[in-house]
Amino acid sequence: MEISRKLAILADAAKYDASCASSGAPARAAAPGGLGSTSNGICHSYTPDGRCVSLLKILLTNFCTYECSYCINRRSSNVPRARFTPDEVVDLTLGFYRRNYIEGLFLSSGIIRSPDYTMEQVVTVARKLRTEHRFAGYIHLKTIPEASPELLAEAGRYADRLSINIELPTTADLNRLAPQKNWQGIDSMMGRIAKNIDASAADRRPKRSPLSSTTTPLASPITDPEKTLFSTTSPATPLSSHPSLSPLSHSSLPTSSQTPRPSPLLSPFVTSTSVSSRASNRPRSGLPPPFAPAGQSTQMIVGATPTTDDAILRTADTLYRTHKLRRVYYSAFSPIPDASTALPLQSPPLLREHRLYQADWLLRFYGFTVNEIAPADAPQLDLTLSPKLAWALRNRHLFPVDLNRASRAQLLRIPGLGVRNTDRIIELRRFTALRLTDLARLRVNLKEALPFIIAADHSPHRLGLDSENLRARFTKPAEQLEFLL
Repeated sequence: MEISRKLAILADAAKYDASCASSGAPARAAAPGGLGSTSNGICHSYTPDGRCVSLLKILLTNFCTYECSYCINRRSSNVPRARFTPDEVVDLTLGFYRRNYIEGLFLSSGIIRSPDYTMEQVVTVARKLRTEHRFAGYIHLKTIPEASPELLAEAGRYADRLSINIELPTTADLNRLAPQKNWQGIDSMMGRIAKNIDASAADRRPKRSPLSSTTTPLASPITDPEKTLFSTTSPATPLSSHPSLSPLSHSSLPTSSQTPRPSPLLSPFVTSTSVSSRASNRPRSGLPPPFAPAGQSTQMIVGATPTTDDAILRTADTLYRTHKLRRVYYSAFSPIPDASTALPLQSPPLLREHRLYQADWLLRFYGFTVNEIAPADAPQLDLTLSPKLAWALRNRHLFPVDLNRASRAQLLRIPGLGVRNTDRIIELRRFTALRLTDLARLRVNLKEALPFIIAADHSPHRLGLDSENLRARFTKPAEQLEFLL
């Protein structure tokens, strides 16, 4: 089979994995004369600081011995099958990188022969890229449940991020739809990855010198850079000639021949120093190589079972706390051809996936608990309101909050206020009493925030915080459906 045909099959098979942030993007090709495409398995992911990274997102193979009901690649599925060799994946990655199409690789696989055999094939790709080709771009590997600890340790040495899909939010769901997968095995694998990451971080942490913990003798002079610079006891040194103040002389600048040239495979967001040690997997400055420095993540399918949102969020919250996951991705179930009768005929609304991501954010960055977001009497998230606004409407007795006096924890719970604007408000109110014009300049969502805040020139009482119609202000009015002719 031609490589292009394999690429079409295995890139299409990988699109159901939502662990890359833009996997829901529609297929889009550039117009004549234009640039860019979301086809051929290239997807976009985002770094924590907001940079967009293009990844080659493919499966090593979509052959699989497992029979997971929700999976398009299950053993009984009637789909075209293909398989890359590790060398073919390496060549594709390097070829796309040299054409500036991608900056990294996202590699997953169906289970063939055994978990260890499949994992070995996946690790071989990463090892060849790092050690034989000194590839320093981003690598995200899907680990295989029940693979040996030795293969997992090797994968962590070469990959930036490891992930293992928990697939479904409860043990009962997994037993019903994916009986060959083992919840305890997946949980154990996540725990092993977390321990390896912690151990690697501890090994790479600078060791404190025994002398640094001792008290400085009183007789030793206090070193003050400014006093040293202007000291009268030392020989006078003209300011212009001090190394820290004198302009750089032309001779001190590296010449073009001295300037280190980056490797052609350097990722633009990786420094040449880190690349040299990462790509060659050599210890840098005597430190051991890092283990999966971008952490681990997982994915949960939403809507394949009747499990409610509160159970989904409790599982995610437990994973964040026990295994220190960087991200839990929520993927709305997509109906597949020849599906099992145990699956729903329709996919859940994508808005549910969006609300789960909003709730996930509240758990991780705003100090909310699962019981606050999805209480026992409302286990499903409100699709018409954001989780924070829905919580505020249920807890009106905690509002209004004075922007000029409230604590950071109180500010974070105001609808329409994000983490960044909360910190800006705390900084600004040191100098002035905040008014609505200040909030407008910060681009605060005033429509949501106004009923819940007090500012120097604003009180919410006239907006009716206790009004029964307050909820209606945030929802779209009902529309009559058109009659079908």
